[in-house]
Amino acid sequence: MDINKITDLITEKLTVWSEALIKLLPNIVVAAIVMVLGFYLAKFIRKTASRLIGKISKNLTLNNLFSSIIYFIFLGIVIFTVLSILKLDKAVTSILAGAGILGLALAFAFQDIAANFMSGIFISFRKPLKVGDIVEIRDYMGKVKEVNLRDTVVETFQGKTVIIPNKEVFQNPIENYTFLQKRRFDLSVGVSYGDDLEKVRQITLDAVSDIEELSKEDAVNVYFVEFGDSSVNLSVRMWINTPEQSVYNKVGSEAIIKIKKAYDANGIMIPFPIRTLDFGIKGGTTLNEMPIQMANPKE
Repeated sequence: MDINKITDLITEKLTVWSEALIKLLPNIVVAAIVMVLGFYLAKFIRKTASRLIGKISKNLTLNNLFSSIIYFIFLGIVIFTVLSILKLDKAVTSILAGAGILGLALAFAFQDIAANFMSGIFISFRKPLKVGDIVEIRDYMGKVKEVNLRDTVVETFQGKTVIIPNKEVFQNPIENYTFLQKRRFDLSVGVSYGDDLEKVRQITLDAVSDIEELSKEDAVNVYFVEFGDSSVNLSVRMWINTPEQSVYNKVGSEAIIKIKKAYDANGIMIPFPIRTLDFGIKGGTTLNEMPIQMANPKE
C-alpha cells in the first residue's frame, strides 16, 4: 500500500469536508440562534399556557400536563426547524416516520391506560364530581377522596377504599348526592284499612315535622301510594338540609321512632301481613265439611 496515496486521499477528504463546513457555517450559526431563541420562547409559552389554563381548570396536575404538552410540541417544532436549516431533511423524514410507528405501537399497547387518561381529562373539565362529594358509581357509594388523571378514589361508608378507573367513571352514570346540598328521605309505611286516612296523614306530618335536620325550605309530603295486601301504603318524603350519610341515617331512624309512637298514641295500626283462606271455591271443600272429613278419613 502506497503511503503517499493514502495521505492524498485523506487530504482530499478533509478538504472536501472543510469546504462543506465553511459553506454550511452560516446555516449552523442561524440554526444555533434559532435553537437558543426557541428554547427561551418555549419556556415563555409554557408559563403563559399554564396561566391561561389555570383560569379554566383548578386541577394543578392537569394544568401542568397541558402546559408540558404545549412546551414539548413547541420544542419539537424548533428541533425540526433547526434540522431543516441544516439541510437534514432526510433525517427529519426518518424521525417523523419512526415517531409515527412508535406512536402506533404505544397506542395499541397502552390503549386502556390512554382511555383512562383521556377520561380523567374530560372529568377534570366537566367536573361531574369533586373531592368530598358523596357519589354512587356503579355499585359503589361513598365519599370521593381523590380525582386523579387515571383513576378516582372513593371511600365507602363501610370503610372500604375503592379505586375506580376513570374510564368506568366517565362511561357510567354518576349519582352525585352533594350537588344539591340536600337529600330526600323516602319512608314507606302501611296502615290498617280500618283507619281514617286523613287522620293518618295529619298525625304522620305532625310526628316528623320537628326533626331538627329537615330542610326549612321544603315541606314534608305524605302520599298514599297503593292498596296493599293487608294495608294502605303511604310514602313520607322529607328533605334533609345536608347530603351527609350519617345525618341521612339519623333522620330516617328518628322518623321511624316518632311515627311509631304517634300511631300507638292515636290507635293507628300498622298491620301484620294477613292471609285469608277460602275453602268455598268451586271444586273445593267448605270449612263446615272439614271436621266431618277429618273424623271419617275413609269416606
